[in-house]
Amino acid sequence: MTAESTTAGEERGIPWAAMAGIIATVSVFALAQGLTYPLLSFILERQGTTPGLIGLSAAMTPLGFIVSAPLIPALARRVGAARLAVLCALLAALTLAAIGLVQDVRAWMPLRLLLGVFANPLYVISETWLIALTPAPRRGRILGLYSSVVSGGFAIGPLSLGLVGTAGWAPFLVGITAFVLCSLIVFAVARRLPDLPREGETASVGGIFSRAPLLLFAVFTAAAFEQTFVSLFAVYGAALGSGEARIAALITVFIAGNAVLQVVLGRIAERCGAARTMLACALAALFFCLLLPQAFAAWPVWPLLFVWGGVSFGIYTMALIQLGERFTGQALIAGNAAFALVWGIGGMTGSPATGLAMQLIGHQGLPAALGLLCAVLALLLMARRRRA
Repeated sequence: MTAESTTAGEERGIPWAAMAGIIATVSVFALAQGLTYPLLSFILERQGTTPGLIGLSAAMTPLGFIVSAPLIPALARRVGAARLAVLCALLAALTLAAIGLVQDVRAWMPLRLLLGVFANPLYVISETWLIALTPAPRRGRILGLYSSVVSGGFAIGPLSLGLVGTAGWAPFLVGITAFVLCSLIVFAVARRLPDLPREGETASVGGIFSRAPLLLFAVFTAAAFEQTFVSLFAVYGAALGSGEARIAALITVFIAGNAVLQVVLGRIAERCGAARTMLACALAALFFCLLLPQAFAAWPVWPLLFVWGGVSFGIYTMALIQLGERFTGQALIAGNAAFALVWGIGGMTGSPATGLAMQLIGHQGLPAALGLLCAVLALLLMARRRRA
């Protein structure tokens, strides 16, 4: 058999319809989630809510990720992966409707916690499906495409507020419709999707911490980096005298790089290895942290932020690829659930820690804190390479 016929056979063996359904599902879900963060913050700000309380309210969703993560493997086995995904999407729609009905920050705390609880299983199940369906030689580019689409969905969510506004029911209906559409897509492709494995190697969510601590620290780094940048870059830019329009545009460029470059990084991982590509991403992110103070006021800041966004989130994409390389069976869904738990922890702790650094040493605490995080990851990755 020739190399060309082997490649063609591999391509025919890839379940593209199921993969397209999975990616479409998560992209719609990401759009809905990306919409809720700024929408609820705008509403609370109009109500005169203090910034501290607004931040605490926003932290409830990643807390929901943390709370729900250990329960997902058992729930998926008992209920069925597709049924659990459909149920969670519908419950998320109902939760967002309840948030729209009850415009009170105290009531929103438990409701936003529930939103995280219901959102998390969909991400865990979708990533497990995708890793299970993807042939190893194509894993880098397909998981890179997945990461790009999810990032794009999060970016489109806030942009949709520019079309429908932030007042009344219109923005809530966009989110509710997206959640319902998500459930319909899963239902439509359910017969093409594999159930989550019940056999093979087993592991608990807690067991993944002892088996893959460096992968989990990479996920923590990516989550803390993304949440911190989005939350505090406006403060950094304002301290340097930049206008709101320029700061918003720079954040958009960062998110665009995040979304666009994952397929490229996935392709590089197929050629060079995901572990080596993760190290390159960590070192590049560290370099851009050091370069930011010198480049911020000049034109190079635009391409810098584009690539910075790509390599910082590329750390998570590389971790996801390595998860698929290292784990199979029930351990795979436990690993994805552990990723979700650590992502929630990184999202909750990164911004407050960096905010404290900025209070202590000034606005340069932002690149300093992010650079320190990337440096620690890079050192750990190099130490592992030396041991290997």
